Amino acid sequence: MATRAAKPTKDQLAAAHGTTIPDVLTPGLRVLFCGINPGLYSGAVGLHFARPGNRFWPALHGGGFTPRRFDPSEQDALLPLGIGITNVVARATARADELSADELRAGGAALARKVEKYRPGWLAVVGITAYRVAFGRPKATIGPQRETVGGASVWVLPNPSGLNAHWTPAGLAAEFARLNSNLP
Repeated sequence: MATRAAKPTKDQLAAAHGTTIPDVLTPGLRVLFCGINPGLYSGAVGLHFARPGNRFWPALHGGGFTPRRFDPSEQDALLPLGIGITNVVARATARADELSADELRAGGAALARKVEKYRPGWLAVVGITAYRVAFGRPKATIGPQRETVGGASVWVLPNPSGLNAHWTPAGLAAEFARLNSNLP
């Protein structure tokens, strides 16, 4: 297991506002996980879902995608497993509610182009509200979607942020497992 990046200082967190993190992406992945946007902690350390307490990595393991719980510093080890990570909006903010509807829609359009270029089998968007706004699908629910994005099948998952407290770690893992059981 890789070593977790040092906790960023208050000044480093403030400086991370508006920064971006490179995608973990290569052509032909089984599934491309798509967050809403990076938080300041992730922006400061340059890793996806990096804030301690974010439940993405435990849910990924609990859902059977990884052989053990990965640390965010091991994000590139997902690629050989056919898994990638991107975001609807690239810029880091303190909270997702700092993003405008126009910014989410523009991010959705950019994401569709990215998916078309890289051709993952599935796009898994973590965050129902962001998905609804970004793709103009106000009635979307958690789970598989009828529509595709950029030619890929879409599965919407709950946001794994610790702020999304009504989804328990076990519930998140179960939703991730439901997606995993539907992958080829």
